[in-house]
Amino acid sequence: MKRNNFILVLVWLCGSLTSSAQQRSGNPIVNGWYADPEAVVFDHRCWIFPTYSAAYDKQLFFDAFSSRDLVKWKKHPRVLTSESISWAKRAMWAPAIVKKDKKYYLFFSANDVHEGEVGGIGVAVSSKPQGPYKDALGKPLISSIINGAQPIDQYVFRDDDGQYYMYYGGWGHCNVVRLSDDLLSLVPFADGEMTKEVTPDQYVEGPFMLKYRGKYYFMWSEGGWGLPNYSVSYAISDSPLGPFHRIGKIMQQDPSIATGAGHHSVIKGKGDNEWYIVYHRRPLTETAANSRQVCIDRLYFDDNGYIQPVKMTFEGVEKTKFK
Repeated sequence: MKRNNFILVLVWLCGSLTSSAQQRSGNPIVNGWYADPEAVVFDHRCWIFPTYSAAYDKQLFFDAFSSRDLVKWKKHPRVLTSESISWAKRAMWAPAIVKKDKKYYLFFSANDVHEGEVGGIGVAVSSKPQGPYKDALGKPLISSIINGAQPIDQYVFRDDDGQYYMYYGGWGHCNVVRLSDDLLSLVPFADGEMTKEVTPDQYVEGPFMLKYRGKYYFMWSEGGWGLPNYSVSYAISDSPLGPFHRIGKIMQQDPSIATGAGHHSVIKGKGDNEWYIVYHRRPLTETAANSRQVCIDRLYFDDNGYIQPVKMTFEGVEKTKFK
C-alpha cells in the first residue's frame, strides 16, 4: 500500500472510531464526584440534578446537567446553593424536581437532621430548570422524624389524576405524603392521616416511583451507601400507597465494572418501551465513600411486566431523542 493511501486509511479508521464513540454516552456520563442523580425530561431535553459527593460540610450546592441526546452534556453550575437557604448549614443532597405551571420546584434534603435539630426536606423554586433557585418557604417542608424515617431522599411522583405524592425516608423507613396543589404544603389523605408508612422489606433509602401499564413500580436502595453492597430493589402494586412487597434486586455491584450501585432514577425515551436508569456507582479503583460517579444504562421490562436485572456498562447508552 502506498504511503498516502495508508495515511488516508488511518484517517478514515480514526474518524470512524471517533464517530462511533460519539454515538454512545460512555460511563460515567459527567466528570467529577456526584451521586443520587434525579433524571427528568423537560421540553425534549434530559436534565440530571445530582448530589455533589463530598464531605457534609462541603456539600453546600447543586450543579445540574442537561442533554438533548444523552451523549453530549452541558454543565449548569450552582443552580442552588446554601446561600439561598437560610436554614441549610451542611449536607445538602438528593434533589428531586418537578415542573408545574411554568415553574420548577426543586426539593432537597439538608443538615442530616436528627430529632430536635433544624433541617429536613426543603423546596426551592425557579422559572428555569437551570435556576437560580430560591427558597420557597424559608423553612423545611418536612422536619420531623415520623415513623422512624429521617426526612431525606425525597421523590415527587405525579399520578395520572394529577395528584402529587412525595416518598421519602432514611434509616430504613419510608413515608408517603400528599402535596398541595401549589406543591408547598402537605394535605391529608382521605382518612385524615397526613403521613403513611410504606416501608418494604429491606428498604434503606432512595425511594423512586414510576407507573407502567397501570401498575405502580416502587424502587429503593438497600445496603450501605458507602459500601460495595449498595443496590436497588423494587416492588409492584395496584396503588401508589402500596402495599409494596419486595420482588428482588434489579441493580447491584459487578466485580468487573463497579461497586456501590444505587440511588437511582428512571426516565423514558422516545420509543414505546425505551427506558433508562440513571444511578451512581463507585469505580473499582476507589474505596472512599464519596468517590461516586453518575452513570446511565438501559432498563428493560419483560413480557410479564417484571423489571429485568440491569447490566452496568462502561459504554453507556446510544444517542437518542425525547418526546
